[in-house]
Amino acid sequence: MLKNMLKATVFATTFAMGGGYMASAALAEVVYNRGNDTDPTTLDHHKTSTVAEGHIMRDLYEGLVVQDNKANVVPGVAEKWEISDDGLKYTFHLRPDAKWSNGDPVTAEDFVFAYQRVQDPKVAAPYANMLYPMVNAEAINKGEKKPEELGVKAVDDKTLEISLSSPTPYLLELLTHQISYPLHKASVEKFGEEYTKPGNLVTNGAFMLEAFTPNDKIVMKKNPNFHDAANVKIDTVNFIPFEDRANCLRRFEAGEVQSCSDLAYEQLSYMKEKMADQVHIVPKLGTYYLPVKVKKEKLADPRVRQAISMVIDRDFLANEIWKGAMQPAYSLVPPGISNYDNPVFLDYKDKDILDREDEAKKLLEEAGVKEGQLSVELRYNTSVNHKNTMTAVADMLKSVGINSTLVEMEGTGYFDYMKQDGDFDMTRAGWIGDYSDPQNFLFLFESQNLGFNYPRWSNADYDAAMKKAGETVDLNERAAILRQAEEIFLKEMPAIPVMYYASGNLVSAKLKGWEDNIMDVHGSRYLSIEN
Repeated sequence: MLKNMLKATVFATTFAMGGGYMASAALAEVVYNRGNDTDPTTLDHHKTSTVAEGHIMRDLYEGLVVQDNKANVVPGVAEKWEISDDGLKYTFHLRPDAKWSNGDPVTAEDFVFAYQRVQDPKVAAPYANMLYPMVNAEAINKGEKKPEELGVKAVDDKTLEISLSSPTPYLLELLTHQISYPLHKASVEKFGEEYTKPGNLVTNGAFMLEAFTPNDKIVMKKNPNFHDAANVKIDTVNFIPFEDRANCLRRFEAGEVQSCSDLAYEQLSYMKEKMADQVHIVPKLGTYYLPVKVKKEKLADPRVRQAISMVIDRDFLANEIWKGAMQPAYSLVPPGISNYDNPVFLDYKDKDILDREDEAKKLLEEAGVKEGQLSVELRYNTSVNHKNTMTAVADMLKSVGINSTLVEMEGTGYFDYMKQDGDFDMTRAGWIGDYSDPQNFLFLFESQNLGFNYPRWSNADYDAAMKKAGETVDLNERAAILRQAEEIFLKEMPAIPVMYYASGNLVSAKLKGWEDNIMDVHGSRYLSIEN
């Protein structure tokens, strides 16, 4: 067991000499043991996709802009920028003191190299389409144009110009995401796929990679070349994976970790009683949903998928399984999101669950599914909360004669399994908004988005609506088009939204600078530890 490494203790020796005194103090290393949901599948930030990976990348890298500890967009590598009147050109001016962890200056060319690599089809970056607003990005990603034709240019070492194919009102928020972080070109070209290994990885964030031991910890050291290093109060960050949330709770109680990135909700009452204000539960921009493999014959009929959705008692899941830490969801796009008035909800949102069960039985009958004839596999990644959720869903499906079996998978391979078109019936997934705009949820199910379209659903009208919205400048008109897209999604139901997320963290009273926010971002550079 990793022993407590919090040793920020000041030792002082004071002695008198002829009416005066001399004091000496030595401050030991400040170590932050940070509980994280799981190990990353990769440290190549162009290939990352999970929230757990996002926490890690936020400490290792800095983009043109960043989110501060309140999730506000503030300058990062870029100290200022200008936007053209038509909204199609952004000019970023990089701070002169921006450096890589090896001391090399961060240049505009580092961003050009990174953005071109993101769109290289051989890299297969799952978030590549987030940067599609850049001129020629989509065509490059589909192999129709060359990377050097991307709408990004290094005017000089400290000036970067980004050209967009259409106005993108959420671009600055988008650029806080790890897909838009720069890359140290020389080390990537030297080491190839090995560039992410400790000793090879060169980063520009507040911390740099020291070691990575799977299933144990990722060790990061303060980056002395970081432009704001003087204000970074933590010397070492240990990211410790806890797929078993209760294990993180135990380590937290023992003082061996100072924060947990998720909660063992089955013990929520205990935590609130024993830890009071160290339990942080706040609304979060995210949706917990169940992808359905639509190409399977037994699940191909939308009426079957709609029937399954109808019988899921979301209030029970949110209040009994998740102890009020989630909210029932009847839409893919969560409430409270920007640029989306009059949100769309399923029309049975307010119907009694018994009435919904009756309607579901009729839909199954219309689809030719007799009671007891349909059996589905419910797959989930390791977590007591996910297991309890899927167990409850299995019981709910019995009410309309649908049988089910549960299959558990370890977290490290789970999402890759879905991305690679794994052979599943229904799984659980969650999406946390990378920026506050409905496009960030609806883009998941575009037919070409093989990285996140786990159901492998394809609908020409949906794709057309998403394309049209991407070309629409007027925000009200754009919102109306995106609502049309979500209406198509909710009618076809390739994935079943069941709950809206809240963020749940355990935060030690000794950990200072933590600010709850809707994006649940907490860069270690903004934190400090008190005795």
